Amino acid sequence: MGTFTEHSAEEQPLSYRFPKEERLRSKKLIDRLFREGSSFNLYPLRFVVLQVPELSEPPVQILVSVSKRHFKKAVDRNRLKRQMREAYRLHKHVLDQASTAGGTRYIAILYIGKEKNPFKVICKKLNSGLERLLS
Repeated sequence: MGTFTEHSAEEQPLSYRFPKEERLRSKKLIDRLFREGSSFNLYPLRFVVLQVPELSEPPVQILVSVSKRHFKKAVDRNRLKRQMREAYRLHKHVLDQASTAGGTRYIAILYIGKEKNPFKVICKKLNSGLERLLS
């Protein structure tokens, strides 16, 4: 017989969900992100980040993209995007715990590599990039 542990209001369990609200879809915000945001590379990923003082409901919104120039087949692009979203979903608690009440953070994660990398590599680089965002 298993035991049930209750979580208080202060101590919420980690949420591994990636709902639609956390995806960056607004054309205006995407244009602003690439125009005003700062970026850094952790090959094969490139991170573009913009911190804005306005507070929206999800404190972090992300965009995932893979170049059509390097991956002609939609199957390959979709697989890489799916792997990047999964890696983010598993490691997003790093950002959630350190999210500030002083605004919203918009993040674009671009795959800039020319070859398909295994999920372990993508996961490791994405986690390193999220930790670098916090420092």
